[in-house]
Amino acid sequence: MNSEILLFFEQKPEALPLYEVFEEKVLSQVQQVRIQVKKTQISFSNQYMFACVSFLPVRKAKERPKNYIVITFSLPYEVKDSRIDAATEPYPGRFTHHVLVSHTEELNEELMGWVKEAAVFSAEKQRRR
Repeated sequence: MNSEILLFFEQKPEALPLYEVFEEKVLSQVQQVRIQVKKTQISFSNQYMFACVSFLPVRKAKERPKNYIVITFSLPYEVKDSRIDAATEPYPGRFTHHVLVSHTEELNEELMGWVKEAAVFSAEKQRRR
């Protein structure tokens, strides 16, 4: 485990296993992923960022579980699903989605499908330039 990642989870070590499962799934399903640890998030990119993990407060404090991570990804359309805690359109044709995950079972095919689609969307952005 990267020391920067361990430092990122220093204040919330109970969330590290969630991250580890997510990272493993991303690396096994998406080619040429670069992981970058920043102050407030861990970014996953294939030149452009397609997903990140953070502790973004996407729910009111009393509605957030003690142990969680937030997975953020961008797609060319808005996903309408009860699992999406927030979705915004920062640019025309680009919707950013936030999903709070508190159990490894939530890192399922549906969520990973959105993340893989976000990686393809990011890679296609490279080709459009």
